Amino acid sequence: MTVVLVRQRFARTLARRLPAAIGAVVFSAGPGAALADAYRVPYQGAAAAGQGEAFSAQADDPSAIYYNPAGLTQLKGWQVYTGTNLVGGTVAFENARGQQIEGDLGGSVAVPPPSNLYLTANLKDLGIDAFGPLSVGVGLTGTYGLIVRYPKNGPFSSVVTSAKLPLLTIKPTIAYRVHDWVSFGLGLDIYTFASFLGEGHYESKRALPGIGGDEVNGNGTGVGYNASLMVTPLRTAAGKPQFNIGFVYRGQTTLPLSGQYRLNGVQVANAKTELPLPQVVTGAVAYWPVRDAEHEWKLEYDMDFVGWDSSRSFDVHLSNGGTASTPQHWRSIFTASAGTEFRWLAPDFLPGWEVALRTGYQRSNTPVPEYTFTPTVADADWNIFAVGVGLLCNGNGSLFGLAGCGRGEGGGPGAVGIDLAFQAAFFEPRTIAVNRQPSVIGRYDTTLYIGSVNFRVAF
Repeated sequence: MTVVLVRQRFARTLARRLPAAIGAVVFSAGPGAALADAYRVPYQGAAAAGQGEAFSAQADDPSAIYYNPAGLTQLKGWQVYTGTNLVGGTVAFENARGQQIEGDLGGSVAVPPPSNLYLTANLKDLGIDAFGPLSVGVGLTGTYGLIVRYPKNGPFSSVVTSAKLPLLTIKPTIAYRVHDWVSFGLGLDIYTFASFLGEGHYESKRALPGIGGDEVNGNGTGVGYNASLMVTPLRTAAGKPQFNIGFVYRGQTTLPLSGQYRLNGVQVANAKTELPLPQVVTGAVAYWPVRDAEHEWKLEYDMDFVGWDSSRSFDVHLSNGGTASTPQHWRSIFTASAGTEFRWLAPDFLPGWEVALRTGYQRSNTPVPEYTFTPTVADADWNIFAVGVGLLCNGNGSLFGLAGCGRGEGGGPGAVGIDLAFQAAFFEPRTIAVNRQPSVIGRYDTTLYIGSVNFRVAF
């Protein structure tokens, strides 16, 4: 009887407490990192990551499905591009009483790691002429996500001890070349969960003194769309782009989440909420000061507008008839990226290969205001510094002198390659002095490191 009374009393107070748990789940960090820009995950290809994500005007590998789908018209034949990101880092906290704790991403690196897979095809190159210069593709990415873990006996353990959001995005895409200098792209963004990613649902946990541990979990599917444009007003004598302008619009959508509220492992009630995913508008320009038969040098600048002002509050509806709301009042932000790539197309030191060196920088302010800040979204203004390298074997090249990697008589791949990148994300120290939850007041210092790898095969 005592246990039943405790559960009933807790269900009544859930209308006040549950939104904090849900608000925590609606956090971000690369699907394995507490990256700024709330819970948007920007690194979706190692070639772009090595340039600080300044890639939407270049978009010349299959990750264009994410960065600028209109760029798919630049790709030949059909191609596969797949990779993953190893994300590690810490969130250090100290309050005015001198209490210190350190959070992480569930371990030394986030598991499951944020990963991606892209498949693209230029239909004319495949002998399908009925649709004109049409390219198609599909991508699997972790565009939004989160993993975070804190000690169960920490000063804000009643707010959050862990949270996970292993969200999967499915991106069917088409791109069409209207003119030699204009292409457009259209695609869907299908946000869902999969059993092979973590637990296959979101979850947020915390420790409640005198009561025990509780958990909110759930899943759902939402559908959004994207539209993109690539304009090439200037080309080289060989017909390659020398100046590109990219534009991408990703529409705002809502992800419905349905799941359970559990107390000490026992279900107390069903819970429903909605996770708003913001509109994102990207403008980008790329210029190649050098682009000839031997070398290519690109400079690019991208700017994202992210409409986080759609995250005003989170309403949680319980199966016992209760409804709770917690304010968010997030702000829309701009994220700036600048990057460069220098490529050797026919180096004497590696015949038959292309070699690229990359570097970049990205800057963003946090959309999360002080009063509604939560450690689940331990967000702050940040700076990312990136470096990368790319190797593409084609023509008369060979893999370690053992096998040719150009197109063979048996119809093998026309090229194979690998892209590597490393990013260091430095969050500016953030002191929370006024907050609706006093236990989270204190100083937060966050640092993340992201190692990215992608493999490319072109047929």
